[in-house]
Amino acid sequence: MFKLSEIKELIKLVDQTSVHELEIENEGARLAIRKPGRTEVVNVQTAPIAHTYVPAAAQAPAAAPAAPAPESAPAPGPDRSGLHQIVSPMVGTFYRAPSPDAPSFVNAGDKVHEKTVVCILEAMKLMNPLEAEVKGEVVEILVENGQLVEYGQPLFLVKPE
Repeated sequence: MFKLSEIKELIKLVDQTSVHELEIENEGARLAIRKPGRTEVVNVQTAPIAHTYVPAAAQAPAAAPAAPAPESAPAPGPDRSGLHQIVSPMVGTFYRAPSPDAPSFVNAGDKVHEKTVVCILEAMKLMNPLEAEVKGEVVEILVENGQLVEYGQPLFLVKPE
């Protein structure tokens, strides 16, 4: 059986690529994600159960479910006002370095500019470099190397110059 969080991750991955159809079978459960045109339809089937999921963007505004709170939002603590958040533009795996034996792209305290690569996000075996998009100093790295990150999840805090 597929977990809802796994299904949501797969929907986001399919949405961010040119893949139009994905089918997976696991322990008697079958998951098919199809992207006809601009609308996605997901069918989840287990032996006697069928379920159709239509993303919030395709539903009427009153029927849209509330978005869940980010799982790894910055913990309350020091004043973070005035800090720029570098957020994940996709669902994927966060890597601090270009390879396991290479040094990290950036560390806390490093100066960055708009085109500085701060990490790599892997999605569907594609390595996507992420740039800082702001000039300043990296204050904090909010996720661990190899961690799965969500769309819009804060990854770095930067003190802008």
